Amino acid sequence: MITYRSTRGGEEGTRASQAILKGIANDGGLFVPEYIPEMDFSLSDMKEMEYKELAYRVMRLYFADFSKEELQSCIDGAYDSKFANDLIAPVNTAGDLKFLELFHGPTLAFKDMALSILPYLMMTSAKKEKIDKDVVILTATSGDTGKAALEGFANVDGTKIIVFFPQNGVSEIQKRQMITQEGENTCVIGINGNFDDAQTGVKNIFADLEFREELDKNGYVFSSANSINIGRLIPQVVYYFHSYSQLMQDGTLEEGDTMNVVVPTGNFGNILAAYYAKQMGLPIGDLICASNSNKVLYDFFQDGSYDKNRDFNITMSPSMDILISSNLERLLYYVANDDAELTKDLMDQLQKQGKYDITSEMKENLIDFYGGYADDVRTQEVIKEVYESTGYLMDTHTAVAYAVYEDYKADRSDSTATVIVSTASPYKFPSSVMDALDSEAYKETDEFELVDKMNDIIGGEIPKGIDGLKTRKIEHDIVCQTNEMAKVIKEFLKLV
Repeated sequence: MITYRSTRGGEEGTRASQAILKGIANDGGLFVPEYIPEMDFSLSDMKEMEYKELAYRVMRLYFADFSKEELQSCIDGAYDSKFANDLIAPVNTAGDLKFLELFHGPTLAFKDMALSILPYLMMTSAKKEKIDKDVVILTATSGDTGKAALEGFANVDGTKIIVFFPQNGVSEIQKRQMITQEGENTCVIGINGNFDDAQTGVKNIFADLEFREELDKNGYVFSSANSINIGRLIPQVVYYFHSYSQLMQDGTLEEGDTMNVVVPTGNFGNILAAYYAKQMGLPIGDLICASNSNKVLYDFFQDGSYDKNRDFNITMSPSMDILISSNLERLLYYVANDDAELTKDLMDQLQKQGKYDITSEMKENLIDFYGGYADDVRTQEVIKEVYESTGYLMDTHTAVAYAVYEDYKADRSDSTATVIVSTASPYKFPSSVMDALDSEAYKETDEFELVDKMNDIIGGEIPKGIDGLKTRKIEHDIVCQTNEMAKVIKEFLKLV
């Protein structure tokens, strides 16, 4: 049975259900499986599997303390009619491009892929661990995690969910999706700061043992819905297997052929899931990491130096406006050959000095990764370029990935079949996307009117997640400073 340990060495032998409930280890590290399991099914078998079956075959290797019935129940509850496409995560072909579309869930972003199942995993874990306290989900969001978590946990018995987001750092659509969320167990707070401020504040609250003891006395226990939670990361591994299966089905790949993936990322969880899939035996070649102007990951892959001491840029791809990529800690642990002491030392340097440099051996172990970035000008250019050449309309994050893929091909002259991960629907960012198509025609148009304009281009029905969003009642209007986050939590939980 696979158990979990902290990347910083302070915990080991933790069951999957325990790790899911805790979210983060007591020493501040992230939970990782004691080893990454090998896939125990063939590529030809996988070709015949629907998403739910494939999800079970992958996740059971990691969540070993879940019974077959428990895990299948979680999967059945997650991947149902709330997804607008029967394939759950279809690969769409546009010209000679392959886009893995992860935005067909209720909030139109890839976070639905994991956050649809996390509430089921968490509540099952609570029963298994005989937890008789309400689970308080505490999360920070750069735009998409928040709404997806709210959607998953709203009105779930035995839970409360608190989401912090940068008040001026998300799109109007993203903000409205969150602040109109219904559910007596939900609380949404804007902060005067950026995502890194929100994420750091949440981590500090998790590390506050006195606060956690106070919660415990009052019948609450903290957990996280961010990708630091292993219950978020593992479900994301599934869709890389699913994309390979689809490429075999359409003839792009023969069994055993290599597939590259391009992933737009800020917090590093999505591309780390692809790394897990590769380590399990899926024939993935290069892992192409795409950043926007907040290119801390690009610089890291260039020279092995991670430095968050730089200007924070607000871009048209806000979900990637991040300078502290939390899930990178898990990769550091792996490329340090499971050296928890070294990983802890690097994380201590990041906290104290805002930077660290990895060893030459660790750099060599990053050979599978390629880093690239695209600024807003380039992002706008490729949205228009791809639409005019193929009729396919990308959101701003997917456009960053496409731009980096173009740079990769020019740099490496690599013709390997490649999947570009499309992390959000263009409907979530109508102002930026429509401005890229025609900067003059839409400059005076309200963002919600732009949804209708975009629908004229895309056709079909406007997704339920945003249809009528403008007129929905605002349920949450709290805005606070970062040093007031704990106070707001206590007020919501009636601890003051």
